[in-house]
Amino acid sequence: MNKLLNIAQAVPRQFIREYAFKSDLKIKWVRPEKISCIKPEKSGDLSKLPPLNADEVILDYRDCKELENADDTVKSLFKLCNSANHLTTRYYRDQMVKEVQRHAQDYGSMESKLANMTAIIRRYQEHMDKHPRDKMIKVRLKELIDKRKKFLKYLRRWDYPRFEWILEKLDLVYKPPPAHFHWITRKESLQKLTDAYCENLKEQRLEAYHKELQAQKIPFLEDAIRKMEFIRKEQISCDIPLTVTEEQIEKSRKELVLLIEQRDAAAAVTSKKQDEDSFN
Repeated sequence: MNKLLNIAQAVPRQFIREYAFKSDLKIKWVRPEKISCIKPEKSGDLSKLPPLNADEVILDYRDCKELENADDTVKSLFKLCNSANHLTTRYYRDQMVKEVQRHAQDYGSMESKLANMTAIIRRYQEHMDKHPRDKMIKVRLKELIDKRKKFLKYLRRWDYPRFEWILEKLDLVYKPPPAHFHWITRKESLQKLTDAYCENLKEQRLEAYHKELQAQKIPFLEDAIRKMEFIRKEQISCDIPLTVTEEQIEKSRKELVLLIEQRDAAAAVTSKKQDEDSFN
């Protein structure tokens, strides 16, 4: 008994691993970058405000005749590019409302309100790009985006054609909230990536096996034709009922010719591509 134990201890144990580590799969998961709710990617604004015309005059002084003969320095004081931010915002609001309003005095319809909010949201987004630490504007922007989503939700429910029209006019995308909130976790994401990797690996191996079988098809048909011809000759010489007909042999020959033509065509295309790559 002691001798057996000594022999067992003297022989080194060999552990054979029959499973894979995560490092063998070469799958790397990176947590998706969190996008702020005030960004255009989340708010649904596909376009920004158009650039301001350098010669655009403040709305209240457009019809002023004294400015026509005034000095350039005086004229520059009444241009929008040199005026306060609220005047520029007012200009963009009026321009956007004019595109969707039902009549000249329409400022209270759902379309006008949405255009008004969209202009202010885009002005706030431009401001936040320059001043990301402005807490007050950030809070206002969040509240305004939520309010516009509520208005769009209401319009989508009660007047869907107008809802689609207003999205096209204002260049917006409506993103309804999910029915069930779901956290993005590392474990679940790795499981999905592993499943996708396994499916891809399975498809690659099936495709390689299919090519291997296709390559063996021509020798298999040549051997089958020879055997069918030999069996037919033996059956005729022995005067027994024939089990192999000429039609079967001819069908196999046609299939063999077709496979050879396909192989030659594929080889010609491959060689031509290699010549072009070497030339380039």
